[in-house]
Amino acid sequence: LDTLRADPNVEIPVFHDDQQGTATVLLAGLLNALKLVGKTLQNARFTLVGMGAANVATLRLLLASGVSMQQIVATDSRGILHRDRKDVYEQREDYPDKWRLCLESNPDDLRGGVDAALKGAHVCIAFAKPGPGTIKPEWIAQMEKDAIVFPCSNPVPEIWPWEAKEAGARIVGTGRSDFPNQLNNSIGFPAIFRGTLDVRARTISDEMCLACAHELAEFAEEKGIDEEHIVPTMSDWDVFPREAVAIGMKAQEQGLARITLSRDEL
Repeated sequence: LDTLRADPNVEIPVFHDDQQGTATVLLAGLLNALKLVGKTLQNARFTLVGMGAANVATLRLLLASGVSMQQIVATDSRGILHRDRKDVYEQREDYPDKWRLCLESNPDDLRGGVDAALKGAHVCIAFAKPGPGTIKPEWIAQMEKDAIVFPCSNPVPEIWPWEAKEAGARIVGTGRSDFPNQLNNSIGFPAIFRGTLDVRARTISDEMCLACAHELAEFAEEKGIDEEHIVPTMSDWDVFPREAVAIGMKAQEQGLARITLSRDEL
């Protein structure tokens, strides 16, 4: 990047936010987890716990993947987002994604906290206050059978993986490398940057991240997925070229690239 900045003819790509990499890897894990439990993005119910930058990026990729707002219930530090949340209405210009969730998600008009939001959900994606204890085992027990639980806060997830499993979750992923299914940008951004810079893309679009997520998911599936192996790991070095190629090809397809390269060249 320093070399690129020194060249007045090179425009540095613009990123939507610094959570795109994490959301990309999480989506890859979600795609494979859903395969294992016999669900799809379109027939699962999602609970998003915490609506900071990471889950806003996750929401954006979920919607870009065809998930409906009607499949989502979201919470922030004050509880479930619903259309009567006057505090969010008053800050709607600063937090448009949260206000949109208030208006368009939560079709059953649920009220209350995380416990109420998780009842009957198939998937929990949490980027909230670090735990343990932010999400309680008894709340996980109220989710649907074969629940997918991604408590991704670091350094301590919202609930320990073994607690979530004991409470009935079938697949658990966190942001940590010392637990199975690490879902953070460690396997995302190195290759996302490479593919972006190789074709001198003007931005990193959500569609580029979706292409990367599907490549990650496909790579893991080729190696063999199970409940503790839904995404590649950092030691799977050969996944990075494949991600970079997916990013570069999608950037060209969208007209965002300044350099044209074939798949083989990338």
